[in-house]
Amino acid sequence: MTISRRDVLLGGAGLAAGSLASPFLGSVPASAQVPKFEPEPGASLRLLRWAPFVKGEEDAWIANTKKFTEATGVEVRIDKESWEDIRPKAAVAANVGSGPDIVWVWFDDAQQYPDKLLDVTDLANGLAKTYGGFYPGNEVYAKVKDRFVGVPLATIGNAVVYRDSWVKDAGFSEFPKDTKGLLELGKALKAKGHPMGFTLGHGVGDGNNFTHWVLWSHGGKMVSEEGKVVINSPETVAALRYVAELYKTFIPGTESWLDVNNNRAFIAGDLSVTANGVSIYYAAANDPKLADMAADMKSTNFPVGPVGQPVELHQTTTAGIFKYTKYPKAAQAYLAFMFDAPQYNAWLQGASAYCCQTLKAFASNPVWTSKPIHAAYAKASETLRPNGYAGPLGPQSAAAMADWIVVDMVAEAATGQRTPEEAAKRAQSRAERIYR
Repeated sequence: MTISRRDVLLGGAGLAAGSLASPFLGSVPASAQVPKFEPEPGASLRLLRWAPFVKGEEDAWIANTKKFTEATGVEVRIDKESWEDIRPKAAVAANVGSGPDIVWVWFDDAQQYPDKLLDVTDLANGLAKTYGGFYPGNEVYAKVKDRFVGVPLATIGNAVVYRDSWVKDAGFSEFPKDTKGLLELGKALKAKGHPMGFTLGHGVGDGNNFTHWVLWSHGGKMVSEEGKVVINSPETVAALRYVAELYKTFIPGTESWLDVNNNRAFIAGDLSVTANGVSIYYAAANDPKLADMAADMKSTNFPVGPVGQPVELHQTTTAGIFKYTKYPKAAQAYLAFMFDAPQYNAWLQGASAYCCQTLKAFASNPVWTSKPIHAAYAKASETLRPNGYAGPLGPQSAAAMADWIVVDMVAEAATGQRTPEEAAKRAQSRAERIYR
């Protein structure tokens, strides 16, 4: 398909006339309402994104960017930083007023400097009306009151990944569906010489996902609906007592892990169970020497705890445009183009289930049913719980996550650095300094 400059400038509304047909989504409805953005003369853009864990995802994004440049003449420079470095790099750019035009931020990072970000409400609303709306969990991260300060880009689903033969060898015909069963499985696997391992260090994705699950699965929460800090609660202490027992089944050293460490340990054959994006499967599947491991890998959603329902954080990423950009129309034209069905569907395909759509219409992408291991990641955007639970998102929730309060609390209790009661009390004090 040839995409003209006119198609790009008209966005979804122009492409709806017929060139936006997609084998995954069908034609975009005639009611498509993505606004027009004509790039400024001589415009060029710089995008800061996180380093990829799935090369096909990056390749698809670069290919789509090349199509945009060919159609508009707008060159787009793409820079990459590690997951841990994106947050401080973006914050510095916001504060000094220079750097990339567009940045991919994590969770509610955009809530820390909303006045530094371009209002993209028209673009986001147009995309929502055209593609069935954003999932609520993704939308809340990108909005301040009624104003979009970013466009929800993707959810990186987090699921439990395990070696099926080892689980069976430990005496379990299927993976446990509750926290009590997970603890019993951990003990059995450790006895067989196949320990589990979940990230307890400052891993933006894996550390936050696991520790928030520990807290929420037992009914704990950072703040109440009114924004009052309530993390020092009986439910939190129960969660911390549980993780202290679960930690005894772990491989040593998980308290220092970042997002890459559990991947490496699992691929090395040192782990039986961890939690990760689907990238961990493809690290094995794409290595001929690890074919047997890949065939033995399965995924499932986190077990349900005493709270009685699934509670999962999942990592979200939002594309924000800084107000200081010289080319706000070009930046919005670029994002509008990348969300058009042919480009966005190609990106989801390239990501191989690593990135979950934020717009509901793209749930029909066949990537979710192409492999059994993808199933646990398919509804990440639909089921995610925002990190500021149970209170509203904003500067306080963003600061609490950036300060690693939940991660540190769970790690301290798990490793015995503090008792569960001491860890919860310290987390309460740290959070109160932010939520005052």
